[in-house]
Amino acid sequence: MPLALLALAIGGFGIGLTEFVIAGLLPDVARSFAVDEAAAGWLISGYALSVAVGAIGLTAAVTRFNRKHVLTALMVLFIAGNLISALAPTYPVMMGGRVLAALTHGAFFGIGSVVAANLVAPERKAGAIAMMFAGLTTANVLGVPFGTLLGQQLGWRSTFWVITGIGVLALVGMATLVPSQPADRSGPGLRGEATAFREPQVWLSLAVTVLGFGGMFGAFTYIAYTLTQVSGFAASTVPWLLILFGTGLFAGNYLGGRAADRSVPRTLFVVLGALALVMAVFAATATSQAVTVVALVLMGGFGFATVPGLQMRIMDHAGQAPTLASGANIAAFNVGNAAGAWLGGLTITAGLGYASTLWVGAALSVAGLVVLAVAETLARSGRDTTARSSATAAASASATVRTRATAAARATAGETTADPAGAAKGADSGRTEADGKLVRT
Repeated sequence: MPLALLALAIGGFGIGLTEFVIAGLLPDVARSFAVDEAAAGWLISGYALSVAVGAIGLTAAVTRFNRKHVLTALMVLFIAGNLISALAPTYPVMMGGRVLAALTHGAFFGIGSVVAANLVAPERKAGAIAMMFAGLTTANVLGVPFGTLLGQQLGWRSTFWVITGIGVLALVGMATLVPSQPADRSGPGLRGEATAFREPQVWLSLAVTVLGFGGMFGAFTYIAYTLTQVSGFAASTVPWLLILFGTGLFAGNYLGGRAADRSVPRTLFVVLGALALVMAVFAATATSQAVTVVALVLMGGFGFATVPGLQMRIMDHAGQAPTLASGANIAAFNVGNAAGAWLGGLTITAGLGYASTLWVGAALSVAGLVVLAVAETLARSGRDTTARSSATAAASASATVRTRATAAARATAGETTADPAGAAKGADSGRTEADGKLVRT
């Protein structure tokens, strides 16, 4: 494993920590700035929206620059954003720090996916991407619980100081370990990168990401309520149950990357189908604590097992312009998060209960599976058409070569036949001339 992947994973760990740890610290932050829960919630919602904006806008702005330099610059902005949050004297300043850190999120994972894939052999690309995202999953397993505990014991600002330090460590690692990846000046550029979106498979890949991953996250958004109000767990056990969920994320991300290296379509079909099944079973049996524990781990595992494959699929279909498409897929993950949470909230408001969010998640994953089936059918049809066209062209070229060879052979034979006739004709002419001379004499 290249050490550069470790540096990218540390960066992913810091970004994942700053994204998720705020949820556990939100009451303390709200009290510190004397704002209500709704206003404090925008520190999460505003972050997610900024991720989507940065994933496309910031990525588009840096397509012509050396990718290593872009990643290090993004990490500088990440450090600055969290430093502002740690020092923020007012709520608006805190929001500004969150937005600045979030803008780097999507671009980092989008560009980082391309960098990670270029560090290894073609057959190991999905595994390399999974390694980078392992930092994000580790943040959920270890970072969020301990970051929340640190903030509760030493004040919420202490957590952001630690995240700032992690950013500095990642910056040093990327500056020293990640090899230079200069932009290809003869490459597509911004306009060329944008042409990837003319490919229908890119849009279908984005739709699969929104639906497939959005289903899992929509169910997870309200998981604390499901665990306490439906499964009957005490509130004090929720953090430990979330560690189990995070363990599933970590394992699923790793195994999903290994599987996607062998076959992206097959992996996505299996994982999305299993994810939908797990959430449906979870919804039907959420009153059983034993089943809930198992389902929680499996939901995290299958949910994050989709990530390497989803990222690889869009990069494959983007062809020679993967950077902007990769960033757009990171935005799609966050759009799915928001959509899943919104739909889950609608079912709760409608009085269908907290377990209804799991049914919503299962339905979204099935929808993602249907879109994937359509996409793969179209892709296979396109490949078959291309193969037939290539075969026809090859047959036509072969026939042309044979025709030309036959014509050349006939021409050669014609020349050979013409020479003896000319010689005989010349001989007859000579004899006639000789005979004439004898008569005159």
